Amino acid sequence: MSARAITKPRSGAVHPTRNDLPVATREAMIELLDARLADAVDLQTQTKQAHWNVKGPTFVPLHELYDKIHEDVAEYVDTIAERAVQLGGATHGTARQAAARSTLPEFPDARTGRESVEAVANVLAKFGGAARAAIGAATDAGDQDTADLFTEVSRGIDKWLWFAEAHLQAER
Repeated sequence: MSARAITKPRSGAVHPTRNDLPVATREAMIELLDARLADAVDLQTQTKQAHWNVKGPTFVPLHELYDKIHEDVAEYVDTIAERAVQLGGATHGTARQAAARSTLPEFPDARTGRESVEAVANVLAKFGGAARAAIGAATDAGDQDTADLFTEVSRGIDKWLWFAEAHLQAER
């Protein structure tokens, strides 16, 4: 394995690293990752909001479902943030930072099972679309690793969206 030279950033926006992706690519990917990090942190808190407040005859299965979604999203948050740092970036993942940057809709005052499932399905769908757009952006930028990361996230979110929508379909 040959030693790689440390790639020095031009704009000072990224930390030096031996990662051989061009600085401009790393800067673009850090920005993309940080934007999706804000959404992921927001999604994480929204699923906990649903978990805490759901009411009705489907309380137990929904309470448990939302907790499982939250656990997976917590892993996505960590994976997304760590990738940004691996590329020489810094993350902005505090609650305040995420709230200021999230593109997800605000979670409504959803309490009944159906209301909460609708709200969770809506936010999962929005986040899933953003993850798929990130796959394309990362692929276009030549960062297959970040594209692969978002493919994994998208696949997991689609699974949870399917679970949520199954509750809605059963009531029709």
